[in-house]
Amino acid sequence: MRPANKLLLREPDRASRTPEHKEPCIEKHYSVSELAAMWNLSENTIRRMFENEPGVLKWGATESRFKRRYTTLRIPESVVLRVHRQFRAAG
Repeated sequence: MRPANKLLLREPDRASRTPEHKEPCIEKHYSVSELAAMWNLSENTIRRMFENEPGVLKWGATESRFKRRYTTLRIPESVVLRVHRQFRAAG
């Protein structure tokens, strides 16, 4: 039995499958705790590594005089790969 529409079943070319070519809203976003577990680092280390990286989603309240800051980070897969390449090249 042949498929009715071959366009739907055709595999995308190799370049479009890399995370750098995905739309930022579609790619996987990691939490700080997920990356800490994957890389076997502390959550504080992951937070320091990614808090000023471009492309990281950051939301929450800033620190005031009497309240500590609560910031949530969501890190896109393309940013994770970029930072990993930077650290791998440095070492």
